[in-house]
Amino acid sequence: QVQLVESGGGLAQAGGSLRLSCVARGVTLNSYAVGWFRQAPGKEREEIACIATGHEETVYTKAVKGRFTIGRDNANNAVFLQMNSLTPEDTGVYYCARVYYAQFGSCGTVPASESWGQGTQVTVST
Repeated sequence: QVQLVESGGGLAQAGGSLRLSCVARGVTLNSYAVGWFRQAPGKEREEIACIATGHEETVYTKAVKGRFTIGRDNANNAVFLQMNSLTPEDTGVYYCARVYYAQFGSCGTVPASESWGQGTQVTVST
């Protein structure tokens, strides 16, 4: 059974940093493109970053580009999201999932067969 488990969230002050981790069970994560998603209070879940397999292309939405970094931690079968210069607008539940692709400046969608994990809560205070 494939399972992606998010961790690393918490409370941070504006301007601070957090590092999220997405650890995979039942699958070798570096064989797949992976995306990080965020669901802010009262809003729909949105994809904010993704990383390709192979050539390791990364894609970011405008809201996080230059502040967040997505990368692979192959030793731990994981993908991380380093979040710097946090703002209150970054508050939300963060999820990871395998996606169809990450290339040419675009992140693919999540296959219908994928199950979402519990996510990890990030709260940024002023």
